[in-house]
Amino acid sequence: MSIELVTTDGIFALDGGEWDVTNNIWIVGDDREVVVFDAAHDHQPIVDAVAGRRVQAIVLTHGHNDHINAAVPLREAVDAPVMLHPDDRMLWDAVWPDDTPDRAVEPGSVITVAGHELAVLHTPGHSPGCCCFRDVAGGRVFTGDTLFCGGPGATGRSYSDEPTILRSIRDRLLALPDETIVHTGHGEITTIGDERRGVLGRAAELGID
Repeated sequence: MSIELVTTDGIFALDGGEWDVTNNIWIVGDDREVVVFDAAHDHQPIVDAVAGRRVQAIVLTHGHNDHINAAVPLREAVDAPVMLHPDDRMLWDAVWPDDTPDRAVEPGSVITVAGHELAVLHTPGHSPGCCCFRDVAGGRVFTGDTLFCGGPGATGRSYSDEPTILRSIRDRLLALPDETIVHTGHGEITTIGDERRGVLGRAAELGID
């Protein structure tokens, strides 16, 4: 299975604030078909990287604007369904009030592409509908903004909660082997082992059971 990275730059906006961000878009599959994880800022670099392959789905890790603001034009360009967990629909509606996702991301289900299975893990906290996607055979997980190189994704804004994200990471992601490679929504890749101590330490500080 091939994993290709596309980065785009733009604005993350929430609660009246705006921040310049660089987003990671992951294209996963082979030379015939792919799944695209997230659709950030500008659809054209993603289309260029897809290079004519069949896009099975545009899978959104969560509904923050910087991960979905190219979703509709990308869907039109590659003729693929957009998938989002229903708990983030209010975030989608803030960006695309006159459109809808095509399918729900369903926790416990499996997305299959190029003969590989990607298991859907619901990991709320950064937003209610955040999901991660584990390539079981490849020892990788695509975490969006749930887990970064350096720790959990940001909380403290609307629809986010630090104890919730720490429980999600502890119970679902830290259950994976330490050598599991983490492909993040921003920044560098990391591993579960490299993030384990920091996550557990912060959970202990907050007294999370």
